[in-house]
Amino acid sequence: MGCVLGKCCTSSGYPPSSAGDMAEFYDSPPCSLHGKHILTGRSLEFVHVPSHNYHMEYSLLTQRGYYPDSPDKENQDSLCVSTQIRGNPNIHFFGVFDGHGQFGSQCSNFVKSRVVEILCNDPTLLEDPVKAYNSAFLTTNDDLHNSEIDDSMSGTTAITVLVVGNTLYVANVGDSRAVIAVKDGNRIVAEDLSRDQTPFRKDECERVKLAGARVLTIDQIEGLKDPDIQIWGDEESEGSDPPRLWVPNNLYPGTAFTRSVGDHTAEKIGVIAVPEVSTVQLTPNHLFFVVASDGVFEFLTSQAVVDMAARYSDPRDACAAIAGESYKLWLEHENRTDDITIIIVHIKGLSNSGAVVTAGLNGVCIRHTSSERETSEISAFTGSSEVFRSIRSDFSDLQISQHVGLMNRSTAIVVPSPARHRPLEVEVG
Repeated sequence: MGCVLGKCCTSSGYPPSSAGDMAEFYDSPPCSLHGKHILTGRSLEFVHVPSHNYHMEYSLLTQRGYYPDSPDKENQDSLCVSTQIRGNPNIHFFGVFDGHGQFGSQCSNFVKSRVVEILCNDPTLLEDPVKAYNSAFLTTNDDLHNSEIDDSMSGTTAITVLVVGNTLYVANVGDSRAVIAVKDGNRIVAEDLSRDQTPFRKDECERVKLAGARVLTIDQIEGLKDPDIQIWGDEESEGSDPPRLWVPNNLYPGTAFTRSVGDHTAEKIGVIAVPEVSTVQLTPNHLFFVVASDGVFEFLTSQAVVDMAARYSDPRDACAAIAGESYKLWLEHENRTDDITIIIVHIKGLSNSGAVVTAGLNGVCIRHTSSERETSEISAFTGSSEVFRSIRSDFSDLQISQHVGLMNRSTAIVVPSPARHRPLEVEVG
């Protein structure tokens, strides 16, 4: 099993993009003579999938957030790419883990390592990947509770993609996200591979209320708004006061998500580690997928992220551009930024020969109940859609920043100039 490490499966540390100020490279070409990318410090990575004779080309980036009240706060995001799971060249894993709480970094590192370890040792992985996924997350959750890490008020979300031949199995716990880019004529459409698990979702909100949670915003908790009137809609909108989960008659834990790994205290009010798993069979119309923490999606829609990624033929350029734009938008809306982590995987050379499509582009969500490990219900879900522009549009509304760097703040991110790089080539039928 091979690993690409960015705070990943060994102690090799962060990618260089989080290691120091890179503003000096602003006018440099994107790649050095040694093949390393100036902005991310990484070589371009490839993995072949022989069962369907295609390959994946990918890169990753993690950026520590800026917290003015805690300037030395560590990056609590972790990520992992593990290739050739169980020694099989057709099975590969991509995951992003967004830690939170006092011990969030320890939680995210523990979970990313343990989930992959359990999957690697599960003999039923190929027979029933969904069952293996659920077992991996639930066992990891139990193991975290029993570890030396205090996860009473700390934990991690997890968004992971398991590639098995030409099929993606996407397991989500929390509010990070996976999105796939689909060619539709001369357009590139963003299809969500996961659904954020927050109180904005009516089904999740009702589930945690039945478990005893109070769901209130900070304004409601502080008496600025009526706690008996739901003031948020079904969808997230601009604003910094989302609904949160609270134990009865007290002011904790205040989680803005309804599922996570860890968070032992929050389990008492319905926060669970059961993943929602969706499956998608790849076709030649699937161009690339993105796996990222909510630091990316807080102010960018799935379509905006896909649009930006499609501007670059090199996923390293795309990672840097999206991270830079996310960082900029955080500082425009808040006095801080979240940790930002992203993996972009290009799908190259997949053909229709011998392939039978068994799932729609939106996939099938296999949703497991909150308390029964053996019980599940299957329902289709549709990713949110909007009017999509052509890949050849000018993207003038995105306002991609050339350079994000603020004095005495977190590591600056340098974003490649759109004029210097080729967009992802799309054949129009």
